[in-house]
Amino acid sequence: MLEKNNPKLINAWCSFDWANSVYNLIITTAIFPIYYLASTEEFFGGDVVRFFSIEISNSVLYSYGISCSFLFIVCVSPILSGVADYSGSKTKFMKFFTYFGAISCIGLSFFNGGNIEYGILCAIFGSIGFAGSLVFYNSFLPEIVTKDKMDMVSAKGFSMGYIGSVILLLIILLLFENFEYFGFSTSIMATRFGFVLVGVWWIGFAQIAFYYLKNKKTVTYDSSLIFRKGLKQIISVFKTVRSLEGLNYYLVSFFIFSMGVQTVMLLAPLFANKVIGMESDEMILIVLLIQIIAIGGSYFFSWLSNLRGNEIAISLALLVWATICISGYFLESKVSFYVLATFLGFVMGGIQSISRSTYSKLIPKETSDNASFFSFYDITEKLGIVIGTFSYGFIDHLTGDMRISMLFLTLFFVLGLFFLKKAKLNTM
Repeated sequence: MLEKNNPKLINAWCSFDWANSVYNLIITTAIFPIYYLASTEEFFGGDVVRFFSIEISNSVLYSYGISCSFLFIVCVSPILSGVADYSGSKTKFMKFFTYFGAISCIGLSFFNGGNIEYGILCAIFGSIGFAGSLVFYNSFLPEIVTKDKMDMVSAKGFSMGYIGSVILLLIILLLFENFEYFGFSTSIMATRFGFVLVGVWWIGFAQIAFYYLKNKKTVTYDSSLIFRKGLKQIISVFKTVRSLEGLNYYLVSFFIFSMGVQTVMLLAPLFANKVIGMESDEMILIVLLIQIIAIGGSYFFSWLSNLRGNEIAISLALLVWATICISGYFLESKVSFYVLATFLGFVMGGIQSISRSTYSKLIPKETSDNASFFSFYDITEKLGIVIGTFSYGFIDHLTGDMRISMLFLTLFFVLGLFFLKKAKLNTM
């Protein structure tokens, strides 16, 4: 049994954000998308690439690849979370997905633009490892803190993630700018080595959480029936979720606004490059700006939630997100994009931390199936990403204009706000 509100345990839990957020920043957002676009355009002589026998835009292919990875997690996480709750093996699943994702990151160091099938596959596997580990990691939150501290601890976790990822990003940039001093023949080789550092950082710092986060003791179980029992476990939790109106509406709201939030976060670098004409060094600067501001955003929305309630905090964040998407359609200059990125960073930190803690508060206190409950949270988010990134890529494919894709995302935030009101979070 984990001791709630134990500072050492809380820090250990937050350390996993420190460990795995480097993937989210460096591989998903900052370095790899830039490297991917540059290397594929150089090899194929433009932004149209040949993936197996299909000719497709490199940015559209990347968004489809991200969608594919999250769709896989949507399919497997429910049964795995049920198995984890039944057998008491959440930490084992955390380890598996962490190692799987981190090794895939290291594998990206062999991607050169020409072997695009290999590169997309490694990117998909890395995304699966990242997303899969979070299901079991998030489920520990209601086990280590009481409800009154969930907002602040969730914010602390995300903040540690932002800080850690910025530190590693700066290290990689140092290697890139001074590649000869560090023994690399080209800056490209230094960049590829950065992908190795991401995997090593992820695995190394994750050991802290693995050591302190212990599974709840369970009764002896029959290993031959583990998947059947796991399925029954998740079905039981699903019935509970359906019976709780507030939780039900919140998941619908979270599902819808996640389509917008995650899509903007994942594909903003492609938008900055193709629409605004940002150079690689400028995009890196923007990413750093977003990450640093996100730290303040996490704590601000935690403070606002404690002051005025979770519904007010999330509602404000969604209104700002909608404004960002509308403004993105009209962007022309790089200066205006910097301003928009500032607001993006602020609400990025806020919406992520407050969404997680809000869901933790809505889970019934008496339950021992936290992994199963969080699998529904994860499913809604990942399905949102699948639909959001696919919609973004599909509209870009049809119109050839990412501005229209960005404007379309506004709809997700408006609908998310509508269903959030029905959840009546102010009655929690």
